[in-house]
Amino acid sequence: MTTLTKIGNSQGIRIPKPLIQQAHLENVNLELEVLDNGLLIRPVNNTSRETWKRNIEQVILQHGNLQDEAVLEELLNDNDLEDWQW
Repeated sequence: MTTLTKIGNSQGIRIPKPLIQQAHLENVNLELEVLDNGLLIRPVNNTSRETWKRNIEQVILQHGNLQDEAVLEELLNDNDLEDWQW
């Protein structure tokens, strides 16, 4: 159990470390949602490109130094954009 604590013009709560660990709230952005009978705190699921580099590096490490020239060439080839009006 905890109580609200004054922090400047706002109020906050202290969450015990074991609860933070159980709820997987360590070092993540949090999302707050007001419910009929309280407040829900949950980690934000990052689906942005921020994790792409790390994920790709993990795949490369797991499978060796992967290179697929055909895929790279297709991604880097922008010839099909010549017909577009920008």
